[in-house]
Amino acid sequence: MVAAVPARRVAVIGAGWAGLAAALECQRLGHAVVLSDMAPQPGGRARALAKAAPAAGEPVWDNGQHILIGAYSATLGLLQQLGVPTADLMWRGPLALRYADGHGLSLPAGAAIPALVRGVWAATGWDWRDKLALLRCVAVWAARGFDCAATQTVAELCAALPQAVRHDLIEPLCVAALNTPAAQASGRVFLRVLHDAVLSGRGGADLLLPRVPLSDLLPLPAQRWLTQPVAEHHRPAELRWRCRIASIEPACGRWQVDAEIVDAVILATSASQAARLCASIAPAWSRTAAALQYQPILTVYLRDPELRLPQPMTALRTGPEAPAQFVFDLGQLQRAEGHFAFVVSGAAGCLAGGVRAAAQQVLAQARQAFAGAFALPDAMRHASAERRATFACTPGLHRPEQQIAAGLVAAGDYVAGPYPATLEGAVRSGLAAAQAIHRLAPAAACKNSPY
Repeated sequence: MVAAVPARRVAVIGAGWAGLAAALECQRLGHAVVLSDMAPQPGGRARALAKAAPAAGEPVWDNGQHILIGAYSATLGLLQQLGVPTADLMWRGPLALRYADGHGLSLPAGAAIPALVRGVWAATGWDWRDKLALLRCVAVWAARGFDCAATQTVAELCAALPQAVRHDLIEPLCVAALNTPAAQASGRVFLRVLHDAVLSGRGGADLLLPRVPLSDLLPLPAQRWLTQPVAEHHRPAELRWRCRIASIEPACGRWQVDAEIVDAVILATSASQAARLCASIAPAWSRTAAALQYQPILTVYLRDPELRLPQPMTALRTGPEAPAQFVFDLGQLQRAEGHFAFVVSGAAGCLAGGVRAAAQQVLAQARQAFAGAFALPDAMRHASAERRATFACTPGLHRPEQQIAAGLVAAGDYVAGPYPATLEGAVRSGLAAAQAIHRLAPAAACKNSPY
């Protein structure tokens, strides 16, 4: 039951997954929401790319391939609230990091720890010493509460593991989860992700791969929900697209967003935009947000009507001329037969020569990994590079806090928290930001500005 508090007019700036989660939660709590975004549609960095008339049989391309896992409780809960039929719209299966040659690891269904042991022992491509070393290492991490020194990298954390285990499992798992190479990635955050995904409970490590364009999974259902009342205390939200907010200023206990006065503001923009808007309000917070470094992701969509992979997601052998770590068979995800998404996470080095050159490199890698495939002249269909896909999740990283000022909070996957930049981190931060606004003392709107 929603607590009885004064309804507030809340400006949510940014309609990515964090902003949508914040707007939905504010609406659920009985507040009036004004949601704005510079883009013409919701979704932020996790959306379908607008295309007026896709060619017959060709999928609607996403702004990059995204993965969800069973441990994403906040995201799955939000989808359930919206009535999204996740069983129909997402492929679900146990975590598998298998290569085209069949080698790799798959976790069977069942209780977390026994499944991990069985999966490791059944892995192919490693000898018994490799498997025993990995299980011993996990046992040590468990004994230490899945924590390590804040300054430790994933590479340092896993230095004692055999090279085969590091190359086949740790490095691809790290770059998939943190979008940061193991030599630069935070060991502490990696351990938190590993614990919550693999050891938190039955199904937590399951892969959930969208069968539909990303916009159909959360952004569009959220937009429909926000604009219609679903209960007596709910108010339809006001949505403003192609709307760039120029300034936020304190206004006698409230906030002025451009020319409009609101009771509270949730900044769900990128960190750089939030830093710009808060530069004079909270200089220290703004400097922290502006100091974040980023890692890009490149997604290359290829076509071969004769190819079908053993599973929807296949790991790839990487090297200096082979940058992609994973390929997704979109045909198995019921989106378009014969289309494949090759993903390069932590793609800064790969993109140094530009998107076109990087895409050609991935095409060459695909042809080598799958002999005889992708030989058609039109095998290359599309390449999408998100230059600031996620913050670089490095050891000891200082991330900006949620609270900026009274009645002004931040939401986004970059906000301080235990997770790297993921859809789950974005959704959790949006929900937490809405709850923080809801907890504001009623007198806050009557006090004089503290600035």
